[in-house]
Amino acid sequence: MKVMFAASEAMPLVKTGGLADVVGALPKALAKQGVDVTVVLPKYGEIPQSLLAEAKTLAVTEVQLGWRRQYCGIQTITVGDVRFLLIDNEYYFKRGYLYGYGDEAERFAFFSFAVMEMLAALAPEEMPDVLHCHDWQTGLIPFLLRTRFSGRPGYRDIRTVFTIHNLQYQGVFSRDLLQDLLATGDDSFTEDSLSFYGAASCMKGGLRFADKLSTVSRTYAYEIQTEQYGEKLDGVLRQRSHDLWGILNGIDTDVYDPLHDPNIAFPYRYDLAGKRKNKTALQQELGLPVDESIPMFGVVSRLSGQKGFDLIGEIWPALLEMNVQLVVLGSGEPAIEHMLSEAQAKFPGKVAIWFGFNEGLARRVYAASDMYLMPSRFEPCGLSQLIALRYSSVPIVRETGGLVDTVKPYNEYEGTGTGFTFGPPSAHDFLHTIHRALSFYGKPEHWEKVVANGAEMDYGWGASAKLYIELYKELVS
Repeated sequence: MKVMFAASEAMPLVKTGGLADVVGALPKALAKQGVDVTVVLPKYGEIPQSLLAEAKTLAVTEVQLGWRRQYCGIQTITVGDVRFLLIDNEYYFKRGYLYGYGDEAERFAFFSFAVMEMLAALAPEEMPDVLHCHDWQTGLIPFLLRTRFSGRPGYRDIRTVFTIHNLQYQGVFSRDLLQDLLATGDDSFTEDSLSFYGAASCMKGGLRFADKLSTVSRTYAYEIQTEQYGEKLDGVLRQRSHDLWGILNGIDTDVYDPLHDPNIAFPYRYDLAGKRKNKTALQQELGLPVDESIPMFGVVSRLSGQKGFDLIGEIWPALLEMNVQLVVLGSGEPAIEHMLSEAQAKFPGKVAIWFGFNEGLARRVYAASDMYLMPSRFEPCGLSQLIALRYSSVPIVRETGGLVDTVKPYNEYEGTGTGFTFGPPSAHDFLHTIHRALSFYGKPEHWEKVVANGAEMDYGWGASAKLYIELYKELVS
C-alpha cells in the first residue's frame, strides 16, 4: 500500500508544534509495518541545509493560481525510512517563519495546487493509493482532487483521508479571495462546499470532500461533534460521523528518551534519583534556588487561551506562596506573557520564564519537573503530557480531549492511575488538584507508585499505526 502525507510541517525537517512531531513519527511507524510512505511539504528556508545536501530535483513545473502562473520545483530526499517530496517556491516559502503572513491563503492554495501537479510528475507505480492530508493548510487538496483534477489519468483512483489536529484553526478567508485563487465559480461556495458564514473555509474543504476523516483522540472525535467544541463545524462533523475516526497520537520514543537524550544533564529512565539530578541542574541553569526537595512544576506550551493559562493566572498567587517552583517555556499571546512576567517579578527565585522556543531547554524542563501542568480548556490530543510521562513528570490535566484518553487519575486505595485530573475549567478545582498532587508528592510510597504506573504506558505509535492501516484498507479494499 502506498500512502502520501501532505502537511505544512514535519520532523526532522521543520517544526513549530505538535503537528510536525506527528507527521514525522507516524510515517516511520507505518513504514515499520510495511506501508510505503512519502511525505510532501513546502521547502521552507528554515529546513537545515545539512538535510538538503542530498536533495535531488524530480521535476520543474508551473502552477496556475487564479491569474498567477508560479514556478514550482519538486525535490526529493530520504530521511531514515521515509521519503520526503519538497515543493520549492522561494517567494512563498523562503521566509523568516513558517506562518503568520498576510498571504497565507495564497501560500497554501499554491501548495495544494502544487501537490496536485506534482502527482503528474510521479511514475505510475509511485502514485499513492491514499493521500493523507493534515489540518487546514491541506484542506483544499481533497476539494481540488474531487473537482478540478478528477478527470486526470490515475487521479480518480486516489482516496483521501483528512486529519483534524486542531479544529480551532480553520484557514477561514474571504470568499472573494479564495474564489480568485481557485478560479472557480459560485457553485464551490455553497453550504455543501467551501462556504462558511459568508466567508470560505479551507478546513471545511477537507471535511466535505475527503473520503474519510480522522482526529487525534477518541474523546476529541466526540467533542467536536458538539456545539461547545465544534467551532461552528459540528453540524458538518455530525453529518459525517460515520466517516470520522478518533485515533490517538503517540510520540517517537526513540526521539523522546531520557536515557539517550543529549539535551539533558543526566541520562535516566524511570529513576527518580536521576530525575532529581536533572532538577538541580536546571535550577542552576535558570538561577533558581538549588534544592532537590522543592517540588517543581513545568510547562512547555504555546501561550494561548486554549491552554488554560487564565486558570494558571488565577491560582498563581496562592500556588507560589507555597514552597514550590514554576518553570514555563513558550511564547504566544501578549497578555499571557505579561501575566507570567508579573509572576516572575513578584516571586523571584520561585518562577523562571523563557519566552520563545528552545528544544533543548524543553527537554530539560520535562526531565527536571516533578509535575507537569496542562489545564487546557480543550486539547485535541496533546503530546506534552505523553512526553512528560516518558520523562517521569506527573501530569496535572483537565479532563478534556486526548488528556482524558491518556492520563488516568491516581487512586491511592487501588494504587492505579498515572496523574491527577480535574473536570470543570475552574481555578478552584485546578488548585485543589494541585494540592492533592503535592500531598502525595510528600509520601514516597505513593509518588513512586504513580510514577511507576506512568512508566508502564505505551507512548509509541505502534497501536495507532495499526488503526490507520485499518482505515486505509477500508478505502482501498
